[in-house]
Amino acid sequence: MRQFPTAPAPHLPAARSVRQVMLWVVIALLPAIAGHVTWFGPGILLQIALAVAFALLFEAAMLALRRQPLRPFLTDLSAPLTALLFALCLPPLAPWWIAAIGMFAAIVLAKQLYGGLGYNLFNPAMVGFVVVLLSFPFELSQWPPAAAAAAAADWASIWQAVFGGAPAVGWDTLAQPTPLDTARQLAGSGLSLAEIREQSGLTGAGGRAFAWLALLYAAGGVLLLWLRIIPWQVPVALIGTVVLLTLPWHLFDPDLHPSPLQHLATGALVCAAFFIATDPVSGCTTARGRLVFGAGVALLTLAIRRWGSYPDGVAFAVLLMNGVAPWLDLHLRPRIFGERHPQ
Repeated sequence: MRQFPTAPAPHLPAARSVRQVMLWVVIALLPAIAGHVTWFGPGILLQIALAVAFALLFEAAMLALRRQPLRPFLTDLSAPLTALLFALCLPPLAPWWIAAIGMFAAIVLAKQLYGGLGYNLFNPAMVGFVVVLLSFPFELSQWPPAAAAAAAADWASIWQAVFGGAPAVGWDTLAQPTPLDTARQLAGSGLSLAEIREQSGLTGAGGRAFAWLALLYAAGGVLLLWLRIIPWQVPVALIGTVVLLTLPWHLFDPDLHPSPLQHLATGALVCAAFFIATDPVSGCTTARGRLVFGAGVALLTLAIRRWGSYPDGVAFAVLLMNGVAPWLDLHLRPRIFGERHPQ
């Protein structure tokens, strides 16, 4: 007979610890990490190591300043997970100081100054990424072409590019904007969608690489849904809103408006749907609030992609929705019988 673990009376299902939840999220990210290494070379592993090291360093320093115990908070895996999500947003050859600045913003400003884990209003990983994106847009746009980077990568040239301040011979010709960034630039020139696909790399190795990464993020997200670590409302609302908003326009004029699959297969929408917007601290806690939160992230991302200055607005959309999450929970929570609706 199958048995289920339960807690003491009133015998509710046993709750997972913070460390267990963070560990499962890290495990779910392993396929995407493998995809990054396959398509863009092992430089992403160095970016992850740098981000994790800086995250733990800043976390320990702030805990010491706040006179908090080090071991419980340094071993709960929350800081390494923040670093991992941040590093996966970086080009594999980004300078080392990008990780340092990003982790300072994420751990010190967005997490510890709010009181630590569970008290932060904004998603720390997205705060760190937005800070470096706004401050160093050129460094954040230099992605090597997929497959070519993995074939040409070696640790000596990666080390020189990250710590030496200049890429190794040949690497300077590899660095380029992502297909999504190139597509946005070409769209401003009045080209049709078919012409943009041919010139931006959306149909080449770069486009396939980001499409595969989206699938790998989705695979990890399905694992988290199956384990009930993340709620289903956010990813369903986010992906569903993208489809509902983009499909009619694509059917009306497919040469001018991208398809829902193109929106989901480029950029970070799928990653955000399962790993970023589902953050239980900076997101909504009510079922209806999560639905609105996910839909809001999708709507803002599409608006930024269409009219904003950045090719992918996922990080900005998440942070904007983080700011209204408490209000959404207040007004969308189920009411107790007889309770007046909050004004």
